[in-house]
Amino acid sequence: MALRHLTPLSPFTTLTRRLPSFPTLSSTTSRRYNRFSFSVMASASRKVLVPIANGTEPMEAVITIDVLRRAGADVTVASVEKQLRVDACHGVKIVADALISDCVDTVFDLISLPGGMPGASTLKDNNTLENIVKKQASEGRLYAAICASPAVALGSWGLLKGLKATCYPAFTEQLSSSATTVDSRVQQDGKVITSRGPGTTMEYSVTLVEQLFGKEKANEVSGPLLMNPKQTDQFIVTELNKLQWTCASTPKILVPIADGSEEMEAVMIIDVLRRAKAEVVVASVGDNLEILASRKVKLVADMLLDEAAKLSYDLIVLPGGLGGAQAFAKSETLVNLLKKQRELEKYYGAICASPALVLEPHGLLEGKKATAFPAMCEKLRDKSEVESRVVVDGKVVTSRGPGTSLEFSLAIVEKLLGREKALEIGKAMLVV
Repeated sequence: MALRHLTPLSPFTTLTRRLPSFPTLSSTTSRRYNRFSFSVMASASRKVLVPIANGTEPMEAVITIDVLRRAGADVTVASVEKQLRVDACHGVKIVADALISDCVDTVFDLISLPGGMPGASTLKDNNTLENIVKKQASEGRLYAAICASPAVALGSWGLLKGLKATCYPAFTEQLSSSATTVDSRVQQDGKVITSRGPGTTMEYSVTLVEQLFGKEKANEVSGPLLMNPKQTDQFIVTELNKLQWTCASTPKILVPIADGSEEMEAVMIIDVLRRAKAEVVVASVGDNLEILASRKVKLVADMLLDEAAKLSYDLIVLPGGLGGAQAFAKSETLVNLLKKQRELEKYYGAICASPALVLEPHGLLEGKKATAFPAMCEKLRDKSEVESRVVVDGKVVTSRGPGTSLEFSLAIVEKLLGREKALEIGKAMLVV
């Protein structure tokens, strides 16, 4: 029997926009327009700046970068620290493309600030970034921020005066002194786009794509993300052969990454599981700790897989991405770890391309129902649950792609640490 349990999500709100007559993603979206226009539609190439700092929320940075690059934007990830590598929240290590000082003379079509603390404060205190964003505003180009950054950075710089804006709920009072606060998941007013937090980042990013490239491109990009098309107030986990997952009070989890791994999926899994206080080991399947993910985000692992393989884990979970999944499938060390995990009756899972390219060909889905990225589902022997967003079958969990990664991660938290913990984290991320 399949158990389908529903976990409430906050309802999606409509976007209030004060923008020129670009098409929008939703027919229910209300619009308010000012008589100004952007030059960003004039050419196919769009330059985007995403500054990052120690303490940046990695989901908000990486999802934005990934989605914009899928649309064809030329995204520069710039560190406001003295070095390219930043230590983002939850122990995620990201290597920037440039230092912020290298970006002073570049004209950007969009600047997008991720949140996270103390990252947002560091962005706010950086004079070079402040000057770049103020120039962006004065010259009538798009700028945006999410989570703490609308209040901490944009508001403090005086760039939200007379505008409606949203932010992470804990910063609403601070934002109210510099903007008209609203509860929208994504808010657009004039040339400014703001959003609330990790759980709204994908919507925010698609909105940025729409304003840079138009509705057709936004729809083209959003489809393969597998965002919830109904935007309902619940997500669905399909569970079969239900078992009580047991582990130590602090679960130990291995998350392998490789060149070509899907950075959104990897970062969301790592971030959510570390929020749950699991001990997450990020291991590079390759010769270097630094990997180049599928949309060219540079991530740094905690250790190499050969070292990680000496340890034991309650759960091994594989992110997707075509190149990464192919690297996983070719790694004898990783495949042996997964087979040992099954022999010891421990837990494992995969998302996107990895169920089809790693688990299935190595017999790790034998007798199991699973799902995967739609283009890969033909490789699954049992296709009866391929339309499900998250499938838990006994001790195996699988999911579809970037837009299901938060549901996938929360399902793992629920199985390992209980429903209450999963709901607590989901609420903090503005998913539940």
